Amino acid sequence: MKRFIGFIKKEFYHIFRDKRSLFILFGMPIAQILLFGFAITNEINNVDIAVLDHSKDVTTQEIINKISASKYFTIETFIEREADIEAVFKKGKIKAVLNFEKDFGQHLITDGFATVQIITDATDPNTANTISNYTNAILQNYQQEMNKNVKLAYQIVPQTRMVYNPELKGVFMFVPGVMTIILMLVSAMMTSISISREKELGTMEILLVSPLKPLQVIIGKVVPYIFLSIINATVIVVMSIFIFRVPVNGSLFLLALESILFIITSLSLGILISTASATQQTAMMISLMGLMLPTILLSGFIFPITSMPLPLQVISNIIPAKWFIIILKGIMLKGVGISFLWKETLVLLGMTLFLIGLSAKKYKIRLE
Repeated sequence: MKRFIGFIKKEFYHIFRDKRSLFILFGMPIAQILLFGFAITNEINNVDIAVLDHSKDVTTQEIINKISASKYFTIETFIEREADIEAVFKKGKIKAVLNFEKDFGQHLITDGFATVQIITDATDPNTANTISNYTNAILQNYQQEMNKNVKLAYQIVPQTRMVYNPELKGVFMFVPGVMTIILMLVSAMMTSISISREKELGTMEILLVSPLKPLQVIIGKVVPYIFLSIINATVIVVMSIFIFRVPVNGSLFLLALESILFIITSLSLGILISTASATQQTAMMISLMGLMLPTILLSGFIFPITSMPLPLQVISNIIPAKWFIIILKGIMLKGVGISFLWKETLVLLGMTLFLIGLSAKKYKIRLE
C-alpha cells in the first residue's frame, strides 16, 4: 500500500511540474465557461433593424417608438423605397426591416386591420425566427393596449408562464452543457495522454514489471485526475452560481455524487482510448475528434435530440454526456432528486462498469 500511495504522489508531482498540463486542466475550463456563458447565447439584444414607413402617421410613429424603446431592437436607419431593402440587407448590419403599408393608421380605423410586413435576414434562421417572434409580441401588446376599452363577445386570453427559467436566460442552458464538455474532455483526454505517454516512452512496461500490480498502476494513473476533475467541477459550479446566477435548486450532495460518477465514466473512456493509442498525438486526436463533436452535437447540449433523425436519436443514447446533462438540468434547474434521476444514474453506472471491464481486458492483452 505504501508503494501504491507513493506512486500516486509521484503522479501528482508529475502533473504539477508540467505547466502545460496545468493550463489545460485549470485554465481552459475557466476560459470555456466564461466564453460560453457571456459570448454564446440564443437571446437577441440591440438588433439593428430598418424601417420603411409608407404611412408616416401617428399610429406608425407610436409603434416605431414602442419597438425602439425595447431592449431587443435598435432602429439603425429609415429607408424610403422598397428597392432599398435588398441593399441594406447586403451590407450585413441590418437583420430586419419593418415595412408599413400606405395609410396604415387610416386602414386600422376604417377597416379594422392594417398590414406591417416583417422582413428578416434568414441567413441565420434561428435569429430570424426570434426577431419575428419578438416583433410580433410587441405588435400584439400594442394592439391589446388599443383595444383595452373594447368589449368583445368572446375572448381567448392565453397566459404563458415559464418555469425553471422565467427570464429565458440562455446561460441556464449552456452552463450544464459546458460543464459536461469540460469534464468529459479534460478527464478522458488527460487520462489517455498520460498513459499513452508512458507507452510511447517505453516506461509503461517498466511500471508493469514493478512490485505494483498492473491494475494498481492504472488506478494510480487515474486517481490524480479524479481529484483534479472534482476541483474543476467545483470551480464551474461556483462560477455558475456567483457569476452567471444559475441556481442550484436541488441537493448539492447529489450534484457532487453525480459529478463524480460522470468523471469516473469519462476517465474510464480515457483509459479505453489509451488502449487504442500508441502515441500521445493519436490519443489527443481521438479524444478531441471522437468525443468533442459527438458530445456537442448528440448530447442535446445545443440541438434538441427529438428534432434529429431517428438513427441519430438512437446513437445519442450511447453518449454519456446526454445523460449527465439531463441530470445536471434536473438537479440545478428543476430541483429534483434521485427518485426522478435514477434511470439516468443507472445508465451512467452501467457505462462506467462496461468501459472499465473492456479497458481492463484490453490492457491485459496488450501490456502483460
